[in-house]
Amino acid sequence: MKIVSRNEELLRDALSRIPQSSNRTNLSSSNKLIRFEDISAAAFKIQCGVQKTPCMYSRLSKQYGMDIYLKKEFLQYTGSVKERGVLYLLTSLPQDQQRKGVIVASDSNFSMAVAYHASELRIPVFVIMSTSTSPARVKMCREYGAMVISYGTTAKDSQTHARRLAQENAYLYLEEEDSAVYLSGLGTVGLEVYEQVPKLDAVIFPAGGHCGLLAGSAAALKHLNPRISVIGVESENFPVLQQSLKAGHPIEDQACSNHHFYGDVSGLCFGSNSLQLTGKLVDKVVAVREEDILISILRLLEYERATVDAEGAIGLAALVAGKLPELKGKRVAIVICSGNLELHLLQQCIARALTLDNRVCRFSLVLSDSPGDISKLLEILAREEARVLDIKQEHTFVTSELFTVEVTCTVETRDKIHTAQLRNALLERYPTAAWMER
Repeated sequence: MKIVSRNEELLRDALSRIPQSSNRTNLSSSNKLIRFEDISAAAFKIQCGVQKTPCMYSRLSKQYGMDIYLKKEFLQYTGSVKERGVLYLLTSLPQDQQRKGVIVASDSNFSMAVAYHASELRIPVFVIMSTSTSPARVKMCREYGAMVISYGTTAKDSQTHARRLAQENAYLYLEEEDSAVYLSGLGTVGLEVYEQVPKLDAVIFPAGGHCGLLAGSAAALKHLNPRISVIGVESENFPVLQQSLKAGHPIEDQACSNHHFYGDVSGLCFGSNSLQLTGKLVDKVVAVREEDILISILRLLEYERATVDAEGAIGLAALVAGKLPELKGKRVAIVICSGNLELHLLQQCIARALTLDNRVCRFSLVLSDSPGDISKLLEILAREEARVLDIKQEHTFVTSELFTVEVTCTVETRDKIHTAQLRNALLERYPTAAWMER
């Protein structure tokens, strides 16, 4: 790709008023200009170490009235876009530091990417995880080639221990931040999307506190075509980016969630470089509900056979929630950046999403305890083409008449219209039937 430096003034202005970060001590988050040439150099340097993931036309396009292309970054080896920034960061380290090794302290996608790529580069790598970390995550990190040490009951305990080990053994302590090198690596996503989808109108990225992907890719896209709309999406429960942009500086006392479902979506704003780039180059930041994220996970699984987490699904959630009506009829790319949803969470998310999507419902009714009444109920359900998932009978703790049974059914329907038809049919036959609201 030919490098043409025609929008550097825009990027330079975005970084000209960045205050120095006071709480990052591992790598200098310098105010160095993030140039298009830096992102292009990163793309060249990491091209053999990360996947050039497909950006494919989606079957969801008709449902939402626009041409949707999905950039499938969850197909990276560790299931996350963070590999791009991590690989460029590690290959940029001095040789003597590569020989000494690096250390990280979390079970995040960033740490997994460090574990894998440091091992591939033969850099000694240590990962400190709290004792509450999922055994599956610990096992995976070890399989990537890292030395995993369990320490402390909280993330803070692990970070403190990792810093102490780094100081004592001359390891480089790494944590995710917005250094120019890391942002340049993440920005290569913007280059690829621009190359893979001609005549783009908009690109949607996950946002939240860790907005490096959004900022770095915006720098690339706005350089190549300033008319492309760049949009960030974060959780309504944790509007870290919107509040930081409003305040003009990273908000460090914003409430965040430690639940693995949210991942980096709920993290604290980690740097001024990303924040200033976002404020200058990103056209819009919207917030979505947890319910929208869950339905997006379901849509991607059904239509794309893609198993993604909240961070991966949050971009599509903006369309599910109807937050971007201006994109109707446009050509839109959505970055699906992560697919590291643990199995037990996946099961819970799908079950909850089906309920939210009005495709699994539950009702209860009281029948006489006589032969044939349950059969009649099942006949109605079969006639209405509802699939019975579960049926329970309660004889003892019933407050109605003697010799009655309370029946609770969980059924699967096609959609909201089908659910309404089933409800009407049941109420016609059983007027006292109670529909359990979600």
